[in-house]
Amino acid sequence: MMMKTQAERLIEQLNLKPLTVEGGYYRETYRSSECIEKTGLPDRYTGPRSYSTAIYYLLTPETCSTLHRLPSDEVFHFYQGDPVEMLQLNEDGTGTVLSLGCDIENGFLPQVVVPKDTWQGARLKDGGSYALFGTTVAPGFEFEDHVVGERAALIAAYPAFKSMIERLTTDTLTEQPDTF
Repeated sequence: MMMKTQAERLIEQLNLKPLTVEGGYYRETYRSSECIEKTGLPDRYTGPRSYSTAIYYLLTPETCSTLHRLPSDEVFHFYQGDPVEMLQLNEDGTGTVLSLGCDIENGFLPQVVVPKDTWQGARLKDGGSYALFGTTVAPGFEFEDHVVGERAALIAAYPAFKSMIERLTTDTLTEQPDTF
């Protein structure tokens, strides 16, 4: 009998499911019972939103968080596992590569904020076997807000990040689950 990997154990123990629209595995852990009505939100939202939502999120060597953007700020909280490399592409044509992880002394960040409308994608650093983290979104996440990055357009807009964009884009992640 083969032993399960730590990633497989976490998927089972935390009841994580594939996030087909983005990659990786997830489970919503919190959705505020209160909502902000559409009239109280900026025009970029099409309807009411929960005050906040939170998920567990797991990456494996076979997965990545494909480049996408949200109209809300998102905060990543690193829990355990191997370091993660995150690409953030700003509206002004600049970009940043950040490292998420627990080794603060070597420049890794246990928490990262992704501002609204920033293209973001993440993958395990080479050699990693898994990373478990959470994200919090406010106003709360809705799948209709999730915009998937298109490889050619992103490379044209951010040529300095071509290699990372190629690693963090795909044409196969198009299904959107109905709910978390």
